[in-house]
Amino acid sequence: MIAWLKKNWFMVGMPVAVGLAWLFPDVGAKGGLLRTEISTKFAVAFVFFAQGLTLPAKALRDGASQWKLHLGVQGFGFLAFPLLGIVFDAVVGGRLAPDLRMGFLFLCVLPSTIVMAVALATVAGGNVPAAIFNAVLSNVIGVFLTPVWVAWLMQASGTTQPLSAVFQEVTLLLILPLVVGQIVRRFGVEVWADAKRKKLNNFSNGIILVIVYAAFCNSVKANLWSSHGWGLFLGSLIGVIVLMAIALVGTSLLAKALRLRPAEAVVLVISGAQKSLATGVPLAKVVFGAHPGLGLILLPIMLYHPLQLFVCGTLGARHLRQHPVTNG
Repeated sequence: MIAWLKKNWFMVGMPVAVGLAWLFPDVGAKGGLLRTEISTKFAVAFVFFAQGLTLPAKALRDGASQWKLHLGVQGFGFLAFPLLGIVFDAVVGGRLAPDLRMGFLFLCVLPSTIVMAVALATVAGGNVPAAIFNAVLSNVIGVFLTPVWVAWLMQASGTTQPLSAVFQEVTLLLILPLVVGQIVRRFGVEVWADAKRKKLNNFSNGIILVIVYAAFCNSVKANLWSSHGWGLFLGSLIGVIVLMAIALVGTSLLAKALRLRPAEAVVLVISGAQKSLATGVPLAKVVFGAHPGLGLILLPIMLYHPLQLFVCGTLGARHLRQHPVTNG
């Protein structure tokens, strides 16, 4: 049990953070003891600095040859999936709370995971260098493209938040720390950063849990949850399952259309359908600020994260049984 908790502490920490927000909302809410309206900005900057510090730019150079696979993964993640979100919103968006509605759209424009996508590609016997390439590329693109998608969606939905302020925050808290991290990495700390990658990732994940806690504290203080009840959670879970099912079918059909080999096809299916909680939470904090509905906005990606681990892990193991890796 202890070994399992050590391995899965981040997933366990998410409901714990939400529970603490219910019990102690004043501590993490805006103006509270932790001053999260200020401290979380520094936290977000550190997360993206650490991401830049540990980002293996060499993987972008080494894995650039599988261009059909890369176009498939990035095209599905940043074009097809957002369009799926727009269609989903047109069909069911009118029945959802406004913040939850934005949360589903936000989920659909996020980049892929990094660690999880590579780990699941390994489990599935997929092309691991190609998985690393796409995971890194997706998150680099996502830092720039996801805020553009979100800004457009906010404008289309009539949100009055000034877009110039959004892009200023994105530049200062996301892009600049990421670039500085990459520069520092190239000036003598690459070996150290790679050796400390796990510790840096764990620390960043701890920061993400604090941001989740702060987001839900503000939602609890605004009485958003008491006004919606458990039906909101159940509806969100159903919506997430539907989106994931459509995404997995879509990536599978795309892999067949591109005539990819099994080792590349499974990378497209897994990476194309995944969305990053680790990038999504700090990005949402930057884009939406101290919005009291941030907890609702984050709910879809918080449900999607453990579900994609289970479903893609199962699909990966099945793929390996059907297409065993042979040496030599």
